[in-house]
Amino acid sequence: MGGCPTRSGGRVRTGLLYRSSGLHALPPEDVDAIARLAIRTVYDLRMAREQAEAPDRLPAGTRHLPLDVLGAWTDGGPSRLFALFEDPASAGDVLGDGRAEALWVEQYRAFVRLPSARTGFGALYRDLAIEPHRPALVHCATGKDRTGWAAAALQLLLDVPEEAVMDHFLESRQHLGPLVEPFLAAFAARGGDPELLRPILDVRPGYLEAALDEVRSGYGSIELYFGEGLGVDEATQEALRTAFTG
Repeated sequence: MGGCPTRSGGRVRTGLLYRSSGLHALPPEDVDAIARLAIRTVYDLRMAREQAEAPDRLPAGTRHLPLDVLGAWTDGGPSRLFALFEDPASAGDVLGDGRAEALWVEQYRAFVRLPSARTGFGALYRDLAIEPHRPALVHCATGKDRTGWAAAALQLLLDVPEEAVMDHFLESRQHLGPLVEPFLAAFAARGGDPELLRPILDVRPGYLEAALDEVRSGYGSIELYFGEGLGVDEATQEALRTAFTG
């Protein structure tokens, strides 16, 4: 997650925070690769069901911190995706005619306003501010939505320009193919239309823009979102800036 320039002329430091898709299917050589990065903490943003069904494979001694940011939210996000995958015949009614994109826009707004999201993201940033917990890795299932917002919000706090944050957010598209294509094929094999799922397996500017709009309308600034929304006080915000920029 390093390398982005800040408005003050600095850059986000590299080697302190990594982002990833799920770690449940790592072969031994990839577990070893994580060990070589000296990652001390893994923040798992997946729902409890996801974590139970596909637990992370981590090097011995790596600290695992589960942070179910979507909690018991059943109106959208992974919960809705689980249900549709199990009942593809109903996918058209739920996702057709632009409803899939609208569902994911609502999910990004939920990242900002949902109580479990505020609790989970707040715990992430407070913990990440503690030096012995780094280097660290944050992930969800595909690494693009919950993890995408976790990365974007931190970069904004570090004073990375919004356009650079968007560019970084959209980079996930380069890595999604190997993750989503098997999922789409399995959905088709169960009788579903894979095209219905593409909007929610994609990374689109409107998704991040929805979360940013929620921050502006609910808090007015990224600093107030961190402080009032996430419970990350000014001293901790400054500790994050000091640690992650230079």
